[in-house]
Amino acid sequence: MEILSSPISICSKENQKIYQEWFNCADTDGDGRITGNDATKFFAMSNLSRPELKQVWAIADSKRQGFLGFNDFVVAMQLIALAQAGHEITQDALSKEVDPENIKTPVMEGLDVLLAKSRRSPKRTDLEVNVAISTQPTAHWFTSKSLKKVPLSTVTSIIDGLKRLYVEKLKPLEVTYRFNDFVSPLLANSDFDAKPMVMLLGQYSTGKTTFIKHLLKGGYPGSHIGPEPTTDRFVVVMSGPDERSIPGNTVAVQADMPFSGLTTFGTAFLSKFQCSQMPHPLLDHITFVDTPGVLSGEKQRTQRSYDFTGVTSWFAAKCDLILLLFDPHKLDISDEFKRVIGSLRGHDDKIRVVLNKSDQVDTQQLMRVYGALMWSLGKVLNTPEVMRVYIGSFNDKPINEAVSGPIGKELFEKEQDDLLLDLKDIPKKACDRRINEFVKRARAAKIHAYIISHLRKEMPAIMGKAKTQQRLIDNLEDEFAKVQREFHLPAGDFPNVEHFREVLSGYSIDKFEKLKPKMIQDVDDMLGYDIPDLLKNFRNPYD
Repeated sequence: MEILSSPISICSKENQKIYQEWFNCADTDGDGRITGNDATKFFAMSNLSRPELKQVWAIADSKRQGFLGFNDFVVAMQLIALAQAGHEITQDALSKEVDPENIKTPVMEGLDVLLAKSRRSPKRTDLEVNVAISTQPTAHWFTSKSLKKVPLSTVTSIIDGLKRLYVEKLKPLEVTYRFNDFVSPLLANSDFDAKPMVMLLGQYSTGKTTFIKHLLKGGYPGSHIGPEPTTDRFVVVMSGPDERSIPGNTVAVQADMPFSGLTTFGTAFLSKFQCSQMPHPLLDHITFVDTPGVLSGEKQRTQRSYDFTGVTSWFAAKCDLILLLFDPHKLDISDEFKRVIGSLRGHDDKIRVVLNKSDQVDTQQLMRVYGALMWSLGKVLNTPEVMRVYIGSFNDKPINEAVSGPIGKELFEKEQDDLLLDLKDIPKKACDRRINEFVKRARAAKIHAYIISHLRKEMPAIMGKAKTQQRLIDNLEDEFAKVQREFHLPAGDFPNVEHFREVLSGYSIDKFEKLKPKMIQDVDDMLGYDIPDLLKNFRNPYD
């Protein structure tokens, strides 16, 4: 089952050495990336038309990162070679037209002269760069100014640009108004660089772990499958050099992993969190989050030693797709499951529903089960639109035709293909999703700043602070309404009142900062000008 998003660079070892030299030659900055400007100069030597090169770039940079890595560059060279041989440049060209290993290197006019020049004047090695850096005065590198500013030369992709904008314009606003305490922890570089994530939610024994096993064609380290509640922890399944399980406390402190924000949930949660690493081509593109089965009954809620709903909400903000799994024999939505689905508010576009194990009921029963599921979801999700539901049996066993019948089998296969297409698009849309989440966060931080500064303004200068604070906390809905009217903000963008009230009760409102219009203006400029300019700079260079 192949669901990778873009052509994989497969070539002979001899060609790989040639392409590596070409890549180094085309990479003028020496940062391991070929930007649009680099590509237009280098690809022009192929003598292909501009529309053909536009198509080459679109396929090679399928993730819309705004640059090509080495593997993407090899894909581009192979597509150029195919175009020179008279083949049509399509997404499937490398898999259908010809065996990628047998594709000869393309003809690049004038490349020999360029390679000869680069051999005579090699780029600085990493060692030379490090030596050059180490000779700089140390005081220069440790001033607050140098830590805050990100050099323009490092912005060679959309993600780099978002990092820079976050550090320079959004983070100061978040720190000033304690956005990280109320809504979401501050972002680190690893949050921007992380692979797309897919989270699976559902009651116990609905097939979450089996679904991941089905996609990976094998179990991950530490996986256990059974009819009873087996997965008792949050497990992040990601790519790694070997098969191993890493405990939660270790994962949370690793700077290269995007899970440092989970430390806010305490040791009780981190002991129920782990990372399972294994080498797998699918995991090179997507990370999976397996979750404990949501159970019914009040006992399960009170006996969890951590904020299950809060953790789910944290992962929902980071994930690119959220799959809610149901079993035909477990359609009831318990109180805890209702709270979990409620915590996904604001991420409706990411949610997909999977009615798993559908081959266990016949066609007539399946029709009734589907109707009952839609009715239950309608009461919980509170949206007029119908949620997309995939029907199938996502495991390694053949579909039970004796129960589902031939019509059921055909339906399940079509539904499975649709879901796999949805998963296939995740890496392609990862960059767009990053931008979407970043803009969403910026708007939330701006509204948070308005709320905090408004509450601070309502506090008296000297007498009656405690009484006023309690009145503001008790009437938080009214204060939200005042902020909404004053700044003409949409009501749907405001945070959850109960959660905000709970966090606010632990602070002295008079210690908060007053409104700083310059910070708000910086964020407005970022949303209105900087991000559009960034997207314009890193679009397809042949547009």
